[in-house]
Amino acid sequence: MKIVIHILSLIALALIIYNATKVNVNSPFQGESVTAIITIVAALCAILLLQILRISKQIEQKNKN
Repeated sequence: MKIVIHILSLIALALIIYNATKVNVNSPFQGESVTAIITIVAALCAILLLQILRISKQIEQKNKN
């Protein structure tokens, strides 16, 4: 499970980097920039959820021992 979480986090990070290059800094809320910003926010949410899952698994293992 730990490996899957790390792989998914890396994929989300790659999506953030890729979409950050697609954002037009002069007009960030027009055209493809809006889609890129939405995808960046979604990837950040995915990373946050994966980290919450990782921490909850650590707490679960500590409670078992």
